Amino acid sequence: MSESINGMKRTHMCGVPTEKDLGTNVVMMGWVQKRRDLGGLIFVDIRDRTGIMQVVFDEQACSPETFTKAESIRTEYVIAVAGPIIERDEETVNPALPTGTIEVKASELRILNAANTPPFFVDDEQVNDNLRLKYRYIDLRRPDMQRNMMLKHKVGGWVRQFLDGEGFIDIETPMLTKSTPEGARDYLVPSRLHTGSFYALPQSPQIMKQILMVSGFDRYYQIVRCFRDEDLRANRQPEFTQIDLEMSFVTEEDVMDLNERLVAFVFDRALGVKLPVPFPRLTWREAMDRYGSDKPDARFGMELHDISDIVKDSDFKVFASVVAGGGTVRAINAKGGNRELPRREIDSLVDIVKTYHAKGLAWIQVEEEGLKSPIIKFMTDEQVDAILSRLDAEPGDLLLFVADTEAVALTALGQLRLHMGKRLGLIDEKEFNFLWVTDFPLVEYDADAKRYVALHHPFTAPKDEDMDLLETDPGKVRSKAYDMVVNGEELGGGSIRIHDTDVQERVFKALGFDHEKMWDQFGFMMEAFQYGAPPHGGIAYGLDRLLMILLGVDSIRDVIAFPKVQNASCPLTQAPAPVDPVQLEELRIEVIEDEEE
Repeated sequence: MSESINGMKRTHMCGVPTEKDLGTNVVMMGWVQKRRDLGGLIFVDIRDRTGIMQVVFDEQACSPETFTKAESIRTEYVIAVAGPIIERDEETVNPALPTGTIEVKASELRILNAANTPPFFVDDEQVNDNLRLKYRYIDLRRPDMQRNMMLKHKVGGWVRQFLDGEGFIDIETPMLTKSTPEGARDYLVPSRLHTGSFYALPQSPQIMKQILMVSGFDRYYQIVRCFRDEDLRANRQPEFTQIDLEMSFVTEEDVMDLNERLVAFVFDRALGVKLPVPFPRLTWREAMDRYGSDKPDARFGMELHDISDIVKDSDFKVFASVVAGGGTVRAINAKGGNRELPRREIDSLVDIVKTYHAKGLAWIQVEEEGLKSPIIKFMTDEQVDAILSRLDAEPGDLLLFVADTEAVALTALGQLRLHMGKRLGLIDEKEFNFLWVTDFPLVEYDADAKRYVALHHPFTAPKDEDMDLLETDPGKVRSKAYDMVVNGEELGGGSIRIHDTDVQERVFKALGFDHEKMWDQFGFMMEAFQYGAPPHGGIAYGLDRLLMILLGVDSIRDVIAFPKVQNASCPLTQAPAPVDPVQLEELRIEVIEDEEE
């Protein structure tokens, strides 16, 4: 039997009643959104997570004590009110609210808690982010934030519903694990019982979920917290939530098929959007050549073109020398861009490509009366015509060129393509364009470390047909990896994993590990493979990033209840913070202060 609060028991949430409830006596509890005193009448909007209900205190109808208390309440007071639901007067109807045609005629009022004047009001949209996060408990009262959190809860439920129906088992993996420094930095946790030793918070459950496949569970999933000590940006936080799954006895196609159906299921439930499946597939090579990105936004065209063969013998030395030195010349056609962009804005585009280490940007303006460009005088008519033909150029177009190493040219022009797509209004923000990027390189060369590093992680299986290149030319080895991309954002990434100890050793050697190092860091996993490991693969999604896409918000902070700011600190709790010296002494840790410069 539940007890009453201050003599009253809640019967209805604020946003639930409708006109069908006219005449019903209700008790509601919530926060004061707004109070309007009209003399003998006081109107109070009371709010909870379901919505807002208007309450009217009539001096002629309620007790003097109740009316006096109503005069004293202010914004964000927590109150309980009782009374019948009545129809609003026609002049007070609010069509913007679901409850806008009804109100509660108050007969009783309890002030459950008074409130200080808040640093900002819940309906104020122009609030500094740091202030919002410092007083996050007030910010989270905003209807938009509560909508975001409730959708996140529902998405988690739909994911569980789908995966449960596909035979997956939800299994927890450790939060305190071994540091394996391949990838982002680990968050380390000192051990009191093992002096000088540390746990690491997991960047993902990668190793453990593979061991679960060795353990015979066949299909695992988890909605799990992950931790990475890396620089923050709009879609990245040091701690985040991941939808993690792994499957035994599967191919790439099996994993991609199941996850297309999972995402389509969630989008249907969340937005009523029917995603067309299967999603298009692009190899990593195709994605880079066509879009200059391994997470391409394919909602618009403006694809990249290689014109190296056309300009390699031209008198424009910038192009010719780059090609002669093993580089490339790539171009895009910003359709209609010459009409839309003034010359000074065209000149400023060079700043964009320089951000991505390109040395410069060339351009051709295509006009009815001819071409305008400082570079065409160094080319023959045949070379110019070949460029115009390859780029399908017509009057009004703006052709943009980057000459550099392949990596720089593709990345810089790919980013310029995105800028121009937004600048020219070519992107349909209501469209959801899903695709898969496959066949990633297994490794990439790290010039600072002077060795190859895993592009995804060191447990990704190489393509069978490329295995012989592991020892001779690892940079050319393709992997059985796949990323799900939507609107230029990586939503999830995964791969078929290595399940053979010999192959895993070969990959580690390609990454510069000697036998001792690989067995010291990953020996427990490699030993597990020797006791019968099935072929297996999986994928992991960023749940927070998925919510960003579903809700159309720009910052991951808007889908996490208590996020960190740019320097990975929490304005609400002031974490990270110093700890008691006694705790440090127990852990045998000495803090060395930074020397003053």
